[in-house]
Amino acid sequence: MAITTKKEISADQALNIYKNLLLHRRIEERMLKLLRQNKISKWFSGIGQEAVGVGVTLSAKPKDYILPMHRNLGVFTARNVPLYPLFCQLFGKAEGFTGGRDRSFHFGIMEHNIVGMISHLAAMMPVADGLALAKKLKGEDAVAFSFCGDGATSEGDFHEALNLAAVWKLPVVFIIENNGYGLSTPTSEQFACEHLSDRAKGYGMHGFNIDGNNIFEVMETVEKARKLALNGEPVLIEAKTFRMRGHEEASGTHYVPDILFENWAEKDPILRFENFMEREGIAGKEDFKKITKEIDQSFRKDLEKAINAEDPVFDEQTEISAVYSTEEPKPPVHSNGITYEKRFVDVLQSTLWQAFEEDDSFLIMGQDIAEYGGVFKITEGFLKEFGEDRIRNTPIIESGVLGAAMGLALEGFKPVVEMQFADFISCGFNQIVNNIAKSHYRWTPSLNITIRAPHGGGVGAGPFHSQSVEGWFMQIPGLKVVVPGTVEDAQNLLYSSLYDPNPVLFFEHKKLYRSLKTTVPDKATYEPLGKAKILKEGNDATIVTYGMGVQWALNIAEEFEHKGISLEVLDLRTLLPLDKESIHATVKKTGKVLLLQEPMLTLGPLSEISAIISEECFEWLDAPVMRCASLDTPIPHDKGLEDGFMATAKLEDQITKLLKY
Repeated sequence: MAITTKKEISADQALNIYKNLLLHRRIEERMLKLLRQNKISKWFSGIGQEAVGVGVTLSAKPKDYILPMHRNLGVFTARNVPLYPLFCQLFGKAEGFTGGRDRSFHFGIMEHNIVGMISHLAAMMPVADGLALAKKLKGEDAVAFSFCGDGATSEGDFHEALNLAAVWKLPVVFIIENNGYGLSTPTSEQFACEHLSDRAKGYGMHGFNIDGNNIFEVMETVEKARKLALNGEPVLIEAKTFRMRGHEEASGTHYVPDILFENWAEKDPILRFENFMEREGIAGKEDFKKITKEIDQSFRKDLEKAINAEDPVFDEQTEISAVYSTEEPKPPVHSNGITYEKRFVDVLQSTLWQAFEEDDSFLIMGQDIAEYGGVFKITEGFLKEFGEDRIRNTPIIESGVLGAAMGLALEGFKPVVEMQFADFISCGFNQIVNNIAKSHYRWTPSLNITIRAPHGGGVGAGPFHSQSVEGWFMQIPGLKVVVPGTVEDAQNLLYSSLYDPNPVLFFEHKKLYRSLKTTVPDKATYEPLGKAKILKEGNDATIVTYGMGVQWALNIAEEFEHKGISLEVLDLRTLLPLDKESIHATVKKTGKVLLLQEPMLTLGPLSEISAIISEECFEWLDAPVMRCASLDTPIPHDKGLEDGFMATAKLEDQITKLLKY
């Protein structure tokens, strides 16, 4: 099939396009040989699809972000990414972009404005929204181009990303590489619409369906889409192409009818471009042979060097230190001469306000947070003071806004995401635990993201608005999990979370919002996260707790004080990272420990504390470590049922049992 372009191109331009297509193809063909020689662990071939990645990249501007997928080697080569570290990355070598911590194209390079993928399909599309929003807020003429396959268009992140882009009028272009199969599942079993690009209509976006093997059509469409996106009109492009190899080499192609290979072989993007150049008198067969030889020589030395490069060497401290950013926050220094009596909810509001006044890079996103002020009214008045660019209502999405927060953070913003209720955080679980949490360890710069989550029971809100889900995140390296139990900590730990260069989950207890108050300084103060605090000294036993448990512990300790029993209360304050030293110290001091938590008993957050004490403090114990937690059932709505469910129903008995041991 012949290809033509609507505009004049010079011989030099044509040769540049051809060399970029051919470089992609020749590197791939070499990688397939190395795979058979067991010198590379896995390969997702883009042979036959080169025109899409190369065409998009050549049409994009240097400031534009590109978020590629497995088959987009041409994005990296056309952006002139140095080949030696690129090959090291593909071989899993120490000098690769992830240092062997991740494989293939699971990486990005900020200096080339490339943000790499993760294995979870469509997960990077909301990130593209965040990058596009960042460019829009900065007033830069830049667009985010985000790739996905046909299979990913069934994922929730695909739809959340498109909807958010359209609602916010973002400069973003989504490209679907429709190669006919999601692994082995043909498109006929994936969607019922005629074209995937038709889905754009439902979101109020422009949609284009193009021949993805015609690089001229790709480039001309991308140029048109870029202009629309910069005008606040996001675009969805479906590029029809074909995968000439398996999903990855091990899967083979036995499930694909032979006739499809025959038909698509005639549409090979490089063959069609060669025919174009011959027809236009730009180059002939001898020229193609010469160029192929030059291309092969251009990467041979880097490839051989990378094959023989050093493998990563495991060092435990190096790996652990890579999980969190060690960048030092620099919040403003101020004096605290005035104190006020404030409620828990008041200090959350005033602390956010303080940070937003200090630093224009803070913005907050969430459902009903703008004009309405949030369901708990914490952002009431923020819209008028800070404007709609920084106080942003979102559609009813969780995953999409969390992904957007990652994109914003990559561009240097400090996004705050409000989950309307902590229970709904499950809808964004993948973005938190697989994307945001792991990214810095893999390759990204610091991700300053604060996720606020109202949690906890005691207010009769039932099974879907009362859960304490903080324990879900304790085993996810890269996150910080903060749960204040006092007004002072709500103020200072939120401030610290906002400035921490790592992603922080900040859990706020709903029952404490308006029931707890005390006198605190007018300004919040920064402190490094991860330090526990003794709230009450004691000698007979220790209650280790956090969050609402702090108030329960202080109340019960006062009751036992009247009986002549001295209970120590250790407030963990952060569940990740844990302050083991403070745990060790209080166990050594009292010899008896009760672990008090609001979540259910089984696999609750303090089960980990029990294991730590058993393994590391056994010789100091005078009694078994005991736990007091809520019932292993969903949290009920009725007041009487909820009271029976709560850990407080058995707290006095558990302390008495511990003291008598």
